[in-house]
Amino acid sequence: MNLNNIYVKTVGIVSLSCGILGEDSVQHEVKIGIERLKKFGLNVKFMEHSRKGLSYISEHPEKRAEDLINAFKDDSIDMILCAMGGDDTYKLLPYLFDNDELKEAVKQKIFLGFSDTTMNHLMLHKLGIKTFYGQSFFADLCELDKDMLPYTKKYFLELISTGKIEKIEPSDVWYEERKDYSVDAIGTKRVMHNDNGFVLLQGKSVFSGKILGGCIESIFDIFDSSYHSDSVEVCQKYQLFPKLDDWKDKILLIETAEGASAPDEYRKMVKALKKSGIFDVLSGVIVGKPIDNLYAEEYKQILIEVIDDPNLPIVFNINIGHATPRAIIPFGVKATVDTDRQVIEFDV
Repeated sequence: MNLNNIYVKTVGIVSLSCGILGEDSVQHEVKIGIERLKKFGLNVKFMEHSRKGLSYISEHPEKRAEDLINAFKDDSIDMILCAMGGDDTYKLLPYLFDNDELKEAVKQKIFLGFSDTTMNHLMLHKLGIKTFYGQSFFADLCELDKDMLPYTKKYFLELISTGKIEKIEPSDVWYEERKDYSVDAIGTKRVMHNDNGFVLLQGKSVFSGKILGGCIESIFDIFDSSYHSDSVEVCQKYQLFPKLDDWKDKILLIETAEGASAPDEYRKMVKALKKSGIFDVLSGVIVGKPIDNLYAEEYKQILIEVIDDPNLPIVFNINIGHATPRAIIPFGVKATVDTDRQVIEFDV
């Protein structure tokens, strides 16, 4: 890779959900991530509040919103990289939309994150911004092994060197999640298993559409207030979930969080999506590999039963979201999923 000719020169790091970056206990990981970004030839800018710690970030959604707005306004920043996910980034909605602050600040630049960042992807989708789903600073750049996971690194390098992702193919392997993230774990390898590619559960083996979606637990907060008492009210007020017309002919991406929702919870979340009507208008569904491959067989069965439309293509075991390694999926560009050829190609 020619470091003098890369698309991205400066990365702005934001903490939009969780303030872990500011905690003393993880500074050995943060240091690794910064060194990797610099080795790729990138300048690193932490937005003003991104390293202020868990309590501060939790208590100040307005400062998180301010960091996002300033990252878009700063013309020296080519790529906005989310620190990690979390669980309440919906709280940024009033500070981003009440006076059109985000609308007036946004311009097309790379925005990359996953997990609870799903909410931010939907916010930016409302404003016509194309985004990238699948990796984050803390989860991927700060990997404790001697290097980033090779499959993950390949897509990150493609994005920073070209500004796009042309296609993703399945990883030959998957990794168990670490149980130890301490200083003692620096340089240690993850436990690795062979993987078996993209799995077509039903429907046509080739289908197309723009991809949108994300972490199903975060999406569920738009429909259900059992986790956050005001999430439904706030998300409805700002019409965060796209209207059915917007979902027409799109491909829904769903993946599960690190908590690996039990099958009965997963069923409830898929039912909420079913009730919204989107399965009637989509061109297909792609599903991220669950973390540690937990409940994979149960999830497959639930998707088929609840969606209850054998003609709607469903592809399982995509390397996106919480299971490692992770690809990167562009939102807002036409994608063609081809399970015969084991590839998802993007019109770029």
